[in-house]
Amino acid sequence: MADSTGLQFVSPYAFEAMQKVDVVRLAALSDPELRLLLPCLVRMALCAPADQSQSWAQDKKLILRLLSGVEAVNSIVALLSVDFHALEQDARKEQQLRHKAGGSNGESILVSQLQHGLTLEFEHSDPLRRLRLTLSELLAIMNKVADSNGEFFLKSSELFESPVYLEEVADVLCILQAELPSLLPIVDVAEALLHVRNGDWFLCLLVANVPDSFNEVCRGLIKNGERQDEESVGGRRRTEALRQLCQMNPSQALNIRAMVVEECHLPGLGVALTLDYKPDAADEAVSPLVSYVSGLLLGTNSKVRTWFSMFIRNGQQRESSSVLWQMRRQLLLELVAILPRSRSTHVPNDGDMEEEGSSGYSGLREEHVVKASALLRLYCALMGIAGLRPTDEEAEQLLQLMTSRPPATPAGVRFVSLSFCKLLAFPTLVSTPEQEQLMVMWLSWMIKEEEYFESAAGVSASFGEMLLLVAMYFHSNQLSSIIELVCSTLGMKIAIKPSSLSKMKTIFTQEIFTEQVVTAHAVRVAVTNNLSANIAGFLPIHCIYQLLRSRAFTKHKVSIKDWIYRQLCETTTPIHTQLIPLIDAYINSILTPASKANPEATNQPITECYFCLSFFSIASTKQLALMQRKPKSYSAALMDQIPIKYLVTQAQGLQQELGGLHSALLRLLATNYPHLCLVEDWVCEEEVTGTLPLLRRMMLPSNTCRYTQSQLHQAFQKLPSSSPRLMRILEHLTLLSPGDLIPYAEALTASMALLLEPAVPRRILQTLNKLWMGLNTVMPRRLWVMTVNALQPSAKLLRQQKYTQNDLMVDPLIVLRCDQRVYRCPPLMDIVLHMLNGYLLASKAYLQCHLKETADFDRQSQTVSNLGVPGQPETPEVTREELKNALLAAQDSAAVQILLEVCLPTSEEQQLGATTESLLSDLREVQCLICCLLHQMFIADPNIAKLVHFQGYPQALLPLTVAGIPSIHICLDFIPELLAQPQLEKQIFAIQLLSYLCTQYALPKSLSVARLAISVMGTLLTVLTRPKRFSFFMPTLPCLVAFCQAFPPLYDDVAALLVQVGQVCASDVATKARDIDPLIARLQYLKEKPQEAVVPGGGSSKLTLPQKTAEELGGADPDVQLCYCVEATFMDIISSTLHGL
Repeated sequence: MADSTGLQFVSPYAFEAMQKVDVVRLAALSDPELRLLLPCLVRMALCAPADQSQSWAQDKKLILRLLSGVEAVNSIVALLSVDFHALEQDARKEQQLRHKAGGSNGESILVSQLQHGLTLEFEHSDPLRRLRLTLSELLAIMNKVADSNGEFFLKSSELFESPVYLEEVADVLCILQAELPSLLPIVDVAEALLHVRNGDWFLCLLVANVPDSFNEVCRGLIKNGERQDEESVGGRRRTEALRQLCQMNPSQALNIRAMVVEECHLPGLGVALTLDYKPDAADEAVSPLVSYVSGLLLGTNSKVRTWFSMFIRNGQQRESSSVLWQMRRQLLLELVAILPRSRSTHVPNDGDMEEEGSSGYSGLREEHVVKASALLRLYCALMGIAGLRPTDEEAEQLLQLMTSRPPATPAGVRFVSLSFCKLLAFPTLVSTPEQEQLMVMWLSWMIKEEEYFESAAGVSASFGEMLLLVAMYFHSNQLSSIIELVCSTLGMKIAIKPSSLSKMKTIFTQEIFTEQVVTAHAVRVAVTNNLSANIAGFLPIHCIYQLLRSRAFTKHKVSIKDWIYRQLCETTTPIHTQLIPLIDAYINSILTPASKANPEATNQPITECYFCLSFFSIASTKQLALMQRKPKSYSAALMDQIPIKYLVTQAQGLQQELGGLHSALLRLLATNYPHLCLVEDWVCEEEVTGTLPLLRRMMLPSNTCRYTQSQLHQAFQKLPSSSPRLMRILEHLTLLSPGDLIPYAEALTASMALLLEPAVPRRILQTLNKLWMGLNTVMPRRLWVMTVNALQPSAKLLRQQKYTQNDLMVDPLIVLRCDQRVYRCPPLMDIVLHMLNGYLLASKAYLQCHLKETADFDRQSQTVSNLGVPGQPETPEVTREELKNALLAAQDSAAVQILLEVCLPTSEEQQLGATTESLLSDLREVQCLICCLLHQMFIADPNIAKLVHFQGYPQALLPLTVAGIPSIHICLDFIPELLAQPQLEKQIFAIQLLSYLCTQYALPKSLSVARLAISVMGTLLTVLTRPKRFSFFMPTLPCLVAFCQAFPPLYDDVAALLVQVGQVCASDVATKARDIDPLIARLQYLKEKPQEAVVPGGGSSKLTLPQKTAEELGGADPDVQLCYCVEATFMDIISSTLHGL
């Protein structure tokens, strides 16, 4: 507001005296300064105070004495003598009148017709009329502001513009606002004063006389302000007024600036207040302007960032007098002030470079490094986020700062990294050949001094790794990775076009870092001591990883094995996120050739658990199996020595420290060792490592007697007399963690055969099973081998035949060649079934790996067989795959058949079952365990269920399998196919299986398959010969009873089939048995009137078959037997149906 130039504003000293009512300081004011505060002081002296203390009474006397010599006090006293209540009523009437008139300046109640101009009227008026004139003018402006809808206007008012009467008008204004606060809210008055000339001066006087209203006025002006104050006259006037207020009260300037940011209004005011701010400590590391602008552009509030960026973009188009240009000038001055010396883009020769005091290459002072880094980041934000276009002078000075050489401190390392990233982000700063040469020499200095900086600064992440990383990215054309690196280092997201990096790419790849130089330099870089995820920044591991990915070590025949090994040895938890990708990249470089032209170009392996698993996984892929040169692989003996499951368990408990290592190990484990990833194992681990076992172990006293392996072995040898002692030892072992049980594993497994004796208590067996399952969570493979060898029959034990892990994977059925007594010992049978399931899965993985490893033999034989026959398909590979699948299917089905045979009762068990009907037997428990395993196997591979049922098994097991294996309902899918087989045995088995399935699963699908079976039986009746008819229908006719019982709608079809079978049989024996015709008649009658077959009330049948002894039926003709079987089936159907009712 240039119109208030020359007017005296209230000084900060005077305002602070008014705020604190410091009478002594007020007395020290000059007469012009005191004149501005008279309205408040006169009211203070005349009005009755709320403070009745003695001290205030003394202060009031001092104020009266101070005012006694001022002539203007009399006019203010006269103003205070007016009846303000009547004045307020007239003012409100005038407001209503103006509201009715639509805001037009018609007749006024406050002021009658003016004879002269407003200034002359004011001069010749009494105090009351002066109040009325000022109030009328002020209300008119306030009404116009309210009706303007935010559009700014400048009201020409003679009263507020006359320099002669400004002080008298200010007195009237202050008195009006103080006496009529409800009519004239101070925020509304402040808003109205912005629309008149000298408004900022009036506003400062008004607030100075009401000092408590400072924050309220400022917040109101900011809230009503424009989002971009530099773009409009009103915005600039508002900014200037608020700036004057803050100059009057500088202690609140930062609070007002915070309001500006909070409201996202008047960005120029925020910058202006920062420029005006003079901190108490002049030696701050970073200036207030840099801190403020950096906070806006680099903060987390995207709304504030967008608002201020718009201010920067729009402000560049304005004249140099704007606040933005003042800010840029101040930043440039700060930048020049910290430059080492007056530097130029002149590049000295090599001789000059060696001189320590070369004018172009003097070092950056240590106390300026932090400020220089902050300035670099700020200019990056201004250019990258806010779109600032630097002037030639700014670009020149920035380049001088960026290529300066800081001291070897952590802050110096940070400064060099920022300067380097700024060069990559804004390559347009280098525009002339001289500047380009200056940049190249600075980069060469970085390479030369990198090791010294890292050692002197004591930091692990130096700028040398970043240089290497960028060079590798340039060589592999990964420009997007360079952009991510730059943004990450600068700490801001900048839109960098990949095309802008072309010049820097040429400089890096051709002048500074050739690929061979990069590779040779990377090997010499020291490993990071105690590498962990806590170390931030760009480390040597990032560089080595990128070089491995680009195959640079392989192409230039540089060995990196020792470096990786040293870095792995220097790794601590939490594991660095780049470590696992580094191992994967190294394994790929070992196994995959760098190029087809040079298949020998691979690296050499090292040993680590994850490394071995990942190496084994990649080495067994089909692509590598087809290579001309087979990569070396680790032996099975080595892999057996690695406690894989134990390490995975440890990784699971340290997931926070190990990062993604646990999930990576699980992925490799599921791929290469599926037998170590059984679902029941995970469930068992929860039971072993859960909360309850942990609490039990916590309750275990530290001084508890600890048993040795020899004591455990002796207790086993003295069974059954040592059962109590053995039970105490085993119960103690259950309190130990699985890891602490490992020393006892051999003693526990070696004595398992002794537990098969009949007098061993069941509790010992169950406790041993629990301990075995606990050990299975940490050492499954070794435990399984020990257990299989311990449970061998006594004859094999005498021959000392010890099986190995490889033997058991080649032939999993060895597990079932155990002592026959195990089959009737449920706790040990549970262990055997667990091992069998694991080895079946292990065999699949083993054969798959073997198939890929030996694929080269097939390839050679295929090459020989295909000579001269172009285009011949790869049949041998397909055949090998089919053979492998056939072998696996044979293993699975053989295991299932053996387990089903185990479920059959022995002759002794059959005799015992005939005398007792109890289900609480070892046989029943074993049957349940076997059915659970078969259920899992059928779910995992339904083809196993199909194969086993096509092979068939004893009909006596059908009630057990159908009731005990829930997944057996899938047999309904292939029973129609089984019925279509030419063998009568398979058809009979299919119908018998279907009868039990219909009873167990009375589903619509079962009904349709049952209809099909009845239809097949009717068809076979017409085509089978007499002997085959007897052998087919005798076992299948009783199945019709189950069909009718499950599905009553099938009764008619079944009855018709039975009559048809009876008629066929009767026609064959009509000449041999005279009682067949009456039999057929009874069957026909039963079909027509089944309800009369049984007398109500449980009486005997009206039509009964003559009783035949078993000997007579056995010696009778087969057709006769079949006829009687038909009638018996009829009677069973009718009986079951009626009993069901």
